[in-house]
Amino acid sequence: MHNKLPKVVAAVDLGSNSFHMIVCSLNDDGTLQTIDRLREMVRLASGLNKENILDEQIQKKALACLERFGQRIGHFPSESVHIVGTNTLRTAKNAGQFLVKAELALKHPIHIISGIEEARLIYLGVSYSLSSNANLRLVMDIGGGSTEFIIGSGNSPKEKESLQMGCVSVSNTFFKGGYLSKNAFNQACLFVEQKLEPFQRKFQRTNWDEAIGASGSLRSIAKVLQANNWSNNSITRQGLEKLVMHLNQCNHINEINLPTLNHERLPVFAGGVAIVYATFKSLGIEQMTVADGALREGLIQDLLGRIYNHDVRSKTVQSVTERYRTDKKHALRIKQTIAIILNQLQSSCSWSTDVISAQFLDWAADLHEIGIDIAHSQYHKHSAYIIEHADLAGFSTQDQNLLATIVRLHRRKLSLQLFNELHSPWNISAPYLTVVLRLAVLLRRNRHDDELPCFKIAINKFKINIQFPEAWLNHSPLTHADLLQEADYLKSAGFTFEFS
Repeated sequence: MHNKLPKVVAAVDLGSNSFHMIVCSLNDDGTLQTIDRLREMVRLASGLNKENILDEQIQKKALACLERFGQRIGHFPSESVHIVGTNTLRTAKNAGQFLVKAELALKHPIHIISGIEEARLIYLGVSYSLSSNANLRLVMDIGGGSTEFIIGSGNSPKEKESLQMGCVSVSNTFFKGGYLSKNAFNQACLFVEQKLEPFQRKFQRTNWDEAIGASGSLRSIAKVLQANNWSNNSITRQGLEKLVMHLNQCNHINEINLPTLNHERLPVFAGGVAIVYATFKSLGIEQMTVADGALREGLIQDLLGRIYNHDVRSKTVQSVTERYRTDKKHALRIKQTIAIILNQLQSSCSWSTDVISAQFLDWAADLHEIGIDIAHSQYHKHSAYIIEHADLAGFSTQDQNLLATIVRLHRRKLSLQLFNELHSPWNISAPYLTVVLRLAVLLRRNRHDDELPCFKIAINKFKINIQFPEAWLNHSPLTHADLLQEADYLKSAGFTFEFS
């Protein structure tokens, strides 16, 4: 547990339709109280052109919103804020340039998460907002660019999928300019059914006890059905039939004219209805309750896990090491050696005292040999590939890229170019973290539990020096040869490596 728990925590969800922020106070007993909520409909997905480039106008609108959010949370310590970007920021080719400006506005880093990680966090938020029971739940969340489906019970998601369809993208494709028709609605439903088809068996009615909806689209549909007496307190198949009949009588969204339907929601409402209606038909859903919790509540729960040392990422790393049958004793030796090195560098290297850096190094030590399960030759490349492309619960895309880069470069050639592609500040500190892992792996090459000699290490910019006890290297010819080889690798990367 952290020495000093934050009093206030915040989560921001940069969705494809709206941006949400939630601020909670953290009570001494670990309970939460929501003290602030902000939501702005930015419609980021509408700014994506055919080449997947985010246009300038939507970027300006998004940044103006983030400056308002930044005023509220900019002064918070970084460990008490969790900010994620979803489908549109996963898709946009120029997301990198936008993120630099967005992080300046928010004064905090933004993590891009995969659809599967988004599904996990949504489920976490929904289960937090509901009373705990043993029922199997189907949770559905419609975003602007993707829709997530999760089956789980209690706090545990069992099946997770993220499909490329959302209320913004479906509305933009099938109801261009706000024009509606029965034919366009049928086409939209057909599109949704095609997306669902590969997962129909997995998510059909026989596999769960109750259906729960999360997200603004589902909430607004539930409100409309209730206000018109088309259904009572939830979304029903019969209620949806009546809503669809009403939409099919309109030629334009301006004619929809339904009580409780927010004017801001109008441009994406028909797309959302098509996704829900087609899903009800495909999966055999008769009734769906709408929950309060969603992605941002899940982010807060995930953040609390990190604060109270129940970081889901550590659990994920453990399950990956079990799956690939790694040598855990050897990983532990390497982690102990990393700790010795970092301890000695505390006075001279600021990155060596960073708790997060140490955590990533430990995870890299645990995972660096998973590729051996595929092939011993070039195993570091196989390990890095798995880390980069696997669905790792709790890890953002940037987290996985960082881990994969450190593992990829923990032996053989050290290519500094690969670090340039990392998100700031890792592009600066990751080369040093990689050097630490390289040296720890090298010193533990014999895979014995023998005590290492008391060596001294110093790193000053690009100069590395290690001193061993007198005559130790003479009695350790293999380590001596490895160190000579390492000096060559480091030299070609611009480091000077001296040892004696």
